[in-house]
Amino acid sequence: YGFINTCLKSLVVEKYGEETWEKLRLQAGVQDSFLTFEVYKDEITMQLVDKACQILGVPADMVLREFGEYFFAFCKRSGYDHMLRTLGGNLYEFIENLDALHSYLSLSYQANTDVLVLFVFPQEMNAPSFRVEKNEDGSMHLHYYSDRRGLCHIVPGIISAAALDFFNIEISMEIVNETEEEERTGKKEHIVFLVTQNPVFSYKERNEFSSSPQYLGDSEKQIENQLNKEDLEKAKNTIRDRGSSVCPVKKSHWKTIRGIITLGKGKLLRGFDPVYPKSLWIDTKTFCNGLPFHMVFDKELRVKQAGVSIQKIVPGLRTMGICLDHYFSIVHPEVPFTISSIQKFINSQFVFQTRREMMPESWKQRPMLELRGQMIWMESLQCMLYLCSPLLRTLHELEERQMHIADIAPHDVTRDLILLNQQRLAEMELSNQLERKKEELRILSKHLEEEKKKTEALLYAMLPQHVANQLKEGKRVEAGEFKECTILFSDVVTFTNICAQCEPIQIVLMLNSMYLRFDRLTTVHDVYKVETIGDAYMVVGGVPVPVPTHAERVANFALGMIIAAKGVQNPVSGNPIQIRVGIHTGPVLAGVVGEKMPRYCLFGDTVNIASRMESHGVPSKIHLSSSTYQCLKCKNFEMTERGEIEVKGKGKMHTYFLIRNKTATENEIMGRP
Repeated sequence: YGFINTCLKSLVVEKYGEETWEKLRLQAGVQDSFLTFEVYKDEITMQLVDKACQILGVPADMVLREFGEYFFAFCKRSGYDHMLRTLGGNLYEFIENLDALHSYLSLSYQANTDVLVLFVFPQEMNAPSFRVEKNEDGSMHLHYYSDRRGLCHIVPGIISAAALDFFNIEISMEIVNETEEEERTGKKEHIVFLVTQNPVFSYKERNEFSSSPQYLGDSEKQIENQLNKEDLEKAKNTIRDRGSSVCPVKKSHWKTIRGIITLGKGKLLRGFDPVYPKSLWIDTKTFCNGLPFHMVFDKELRVKQAGVSIQKIVPGLRTMGICLDHYFSIVHPEVPFTISSIQKFINSQFVFQTRREMMPESWKQRPMLELRGQMIWMESLQCMLYLCSPLLRTLHELEERQMHIADIAPHDVTRDLILLNQQRLAEMELSNQLERKKEELRILSKHLEEEKKKTEALLYAMLPQHVANQLKEGKRVEAGEFKECTILFSDVVTFTNICAQCEPIQIVLMLNSMYLRFDRLTTVHDVYKVETIGDAYMVVGGVPVPVPTHAERVANFALGMIIAAKGVQNPVSGNPIQIRVGIHTGPVLAGVVGEKMPRYCLFGDTVNIASRMESHGVPSKIHLSSSTYQCLKCKNFEMTERGEIEVKGKGKMHTYFLIRNKTATENEIMGRP
């Protein structure tokens, strides 16, 4: 499920950062997010693990172990803490009941495996199996069976984390045997781990009882006085001899006292000895009706007894002495149908499935019934008792098998589970839909953000950024006065003649080529492009953001224009085009004009004089007014005097030509590296 891949993503992001996850994801070729209850291929997870090993430079076993530890914490944060914590009172019981947890969760998620299969990457295939054996020295052998190879190193990560968190013990796990076993579904990986433990006591654990008088009475001394050393040692030895020390939590001194004393009375607790009747006070008929789903069979798998409901579903069981494996196959755990194999996994939950070929002809179109329950070996009778219930997830599955709630015994919680799971599945489907919608909204939001950036870039190309932001907020943009700025105009020499002799598309291509070069230079020298009209190009320095270096910026921009124009071809002559450039410095008034296509415009005599400098200029020359000359004369620019000229509407004006920047190279002027 996506739950696994989401956990893997969370681990990488939390420990190595978003950039590492993005790199890993791209190399593995997988999506950025996963739906919790969506089934994904195992290959996706394996690719992520493989790429993680390469990018992080860490062996696969270390990556998988770290993932196992993190996955345990991730499951707890995701709401499975109580479910895991209550599996067993010690580590042995915890592992022993993992298969039962998998079986329960499979009901909730309508698959042969589940979202919390702790030791594999699940999809709709067989869940792993676990078998644990106690050793005399207090260690354990953990047998791990799985269809997926190479993932066994996740097991120590999760088991170690669970042992430390739930039972306050540190364990070490090492592989002592690796084999492959032939099963019905093919070869299964069988890994045997040796599990050894050492106690670890946290600060809280050490102080738990010394600071909790409600557990210990008035004080530790009062309890100690109630027991003499001989009784205490005897009681401790009794508990130790019961075999409960095989991978349980090792208790502190005061925990041991609390366990062997009746609080408030100071009396030793005696071992529990159950009382059995001399004869069984239940007749055969009542037993078979009260436990409608049970079977008793001997070492040869011959059926000796069966409940009434199971006889109704499998009519062949009415004939006592028939072989059980003729009518059923074992679905889980995947073991051969023999007494020795069943005894080997006696602590696991067994799932039987009816054989289609042995059912009545009219029933063969129905889905086959599955039974789930526990095996109990009866040594005195040399027979196996299978106490089970029908494995049904929904009312629909009940109807498909033409069964009714009444077929299940009133005391059997399967009745409640079917009804509760029906509601849970509906809630999960709703949750899944919400998660899909959330993912769709996330993608749409991402696309919207990208489009917003494009729109803003287009808007900022038309208007100054602070002006555009004010307009977006619905504010009125007031006109502003700038006491000093530098304005530049340029145009193409003989542009009218070129237009008369060329196709329109050629003119468009020529101007586009020229303006692309000029636009890049505005970014290089940080000047504001006001507008273009035909072949005329207008920029300003010091507006809309006042800067003291406005004249130098525009001057360097003008030098770059002259160089850039040499790279644009005249479509008539085939030679580089020539431009005239005029610059003037002075005050202006600036503001936004219009609503449908708002423009940021400059007003004032400074604009007119700058335009006159351009129109009275010389091809391939930069024509300066005296005010611009005064701004540049001490700024490392080489300029020559043109003298007095007659300017239309202004009379005589003293003007200059800008030649070059004495300190900047051509590459610096053009913004080239």
